[in-house]
Amino acid sequence: MKRILICGLMLFLSVLPAAAATEADLQGQINAKAQALEEVTKKIQETQNSFNDTVVRSNSLKQEIGQIDASIKSVNLGIQKSQLSMEKLGLEIESLGNDIRDNEKLIEDKRAAVTTLLLSLADKDNENLLIALLNNKSLADSFADAQELSDLKTELIGQVAAIRELRNELLDHRDQVTRKKSVAQQEHENLRVQKTLAEDQKTQRAQILTQTKNQEKLYQQQLADLQAQQQSISTEIDAIEAQLRATYNASGAPNKRAGVLSVPINSEIVLDLSRCGKSGFICTQSYGATNFAQRAYRTKFHNGIDFGISIGTPIIAAADGVITAIGNNGRLQYGKWVLIKHGNNLSTLYAHMSRQIVTEDKVVKRGDVIGYSGNTGYATGPHLHFSVYLTPSIQLKSIARAGIVPIGFTLNPLDYL
Repeated sequence: MKRILICGLMLFLSVLPAAAATEADLQGQINAKAQALEEVTKKIQETQNSFNDTVVRSNSLKQEIGQIDASIKSVNLGIQKSQLSMEKLGLEIESLGNDIRDNEKLIEDKRAAVTTLLLSLADKDNENLLIALLNNKSLADSFADAQELSDLKTELIGQVAAIRELRNELLDHRDQVTRKKSVAQQEHENLRVQKTLAEDQKTQRAQILTQTKNQEKLYQQQLADLQAQQQSISTEIDAIEAQLRATYNASGAPNKRAGVLSVPINSEIVLDLSRCGKSGFICTQSYGATNFAQRAYRTKFHNGIDFGISIGTPIIAAADGVITAIGNNGRLQYGKWVLIKHGNNLSTLYAHMSRQIVTEDKVVKRGDVIGYSGNTGYATGPHLHFSVYLTPSIQLKSIARAGIVPIGFTLNPLDYL
């Protein structure tokens, strides 16, 4: 019987050298992808920092085309990053699959060992103690059998505990695979969208060149018309917001504290929000009467915060909520935007997007991707404009030449991020 027990133990202590070699090879590939991914991410950040430091409203055709070319370059880097990320995730999923198969094999081996132990215990339990004493040549032999029975029971308890531990590891690995697959699916969607966005940018460049016939004079005329339309829209919005400020106050808003809302961009960069509005930082403009607002806006006030991010960066819901409205103001105001109503008397606006991937009345969770960043609307360049409203104050106004525009009593997003 002891020989049987030893054989059972050897089953689950055995090592699979072929699997180990495969795992080492996979890990090497994962590390290579991670390094390549880090290099591309660094290039994206360098491109974005350079863009954020120099971006101004394009006042020449050459600058406009230059911005679009820079956006195409940025999107192509994003495509490269998404492709590498997908490949790395695929390798990680394969590695986890190997771990799961190894665990399943170990569990089966341990079950086989436990079966052997149970059969041995059953044989011992079926023997009458008196018969066992009579059959043994001496009392010492009987005591030896009793000790062996105790040892078998102890070993059985250990085997059952080991199986439980392995099963928990297996469930944890499967959860990891599920999460990895979900991330891989999102990366696949990011890649698909970014490829489309690169084509959109090329189409936009071609349209501008066609409309202006590559003539600076025609471009300047179009720009002047656009600025006049935007000024008219700003005047109308300013009058409505002045009334709202006289009607509402922040008493209906949640207490100011970090974490009420999440930062609305899916970024690997750790954000220091205290630097919002500082040169070279991803948060390019803060809330309120900023220096840029004093120069650029008729209202002299910026009703949200801006994140200078590359076209195609995933935009995520800042909290659980319901999509109240989506819209497109063309080259005016917010461009493509999404409005989400949350359950805490706050609503959030995400503007200048290149694409929205949600529909009205859709329920979203914190962190769900709702669209991708862009430079639509009246924008100085690729970025996300993020506003926080007191929900009861929001009005969806139809404004000539711009369509539906959300207007309301705004709060400083930095008080809740």
